[in-house]
Amino acid sequence: MIDIDRLDWRKQGGLIPAIVQDATTLQVLMMGWMSRESLAITLHDGRVTFYSRTRNRLWTKGETSGNTLQLVNIEVDCDADTLLVQANPNGPTCHLGRASCFPAAPANVLAELDGVITARERDRPDGSYTTRLFQSGVRGIAQKVGEEGVEVALAAVAQDDKSVLDESADLLFHLLVLLRSRGMSIQDVLSVLADRRG
Repeated sequence: MIDIDRLDWRKQGGLIPAIVQDATTLQVLMMGWMSRESLAITLHDGRVTFYSRTRNRLWTKGETSGNTLQLVNIEVDCDADTLLVQANPNGPTCHLGRASCFPAAPANVLAELDGVITARERDRPDGSYTTRLFQSGVRGIAQKVGEEGVEVALAAVAQDDKSVLDESADLLFHLLVLLRSRGMSIQDVLSVLADRRG
């Protein structure tokens, strides 16, 4: 838990910059300013709230657009004068309708793809290859993962680098679909890998 009183509120006249990052894709979404009160509200309610310098008041992201930011975690930097806010966005963060105020900010492509696959599983759009995979069930998807794994191995010993990369991309896609069909995600795999570090 963050100790609000230990933050350095003096440097910016009672405000602290807060860099907001998508908790899933790790893409930087925006930067805003937080006051003691807006940080306290964010920690209490779980909806990211800032202090608007132009409006001179508290401002909860999405209060008019509905595109809120649901708090996941907050990290304090080494000087205790900047916050890294990890949140799950509900809709585009940027007022221009973009996911990020920094449109070229890097993101975790696998996490983004996992989000698309999650939407396909939920919505099952007609004509979607991913929908057909989900309709084939876990066994059908597992068979595709096996086939793609063999294709990666064969490409590695008999084809060029582009073929290895293309087949590897196919394998990763089908593996994400398999994980989702079992109620898991790439984040669950990354957590296992993180636990194995050391």
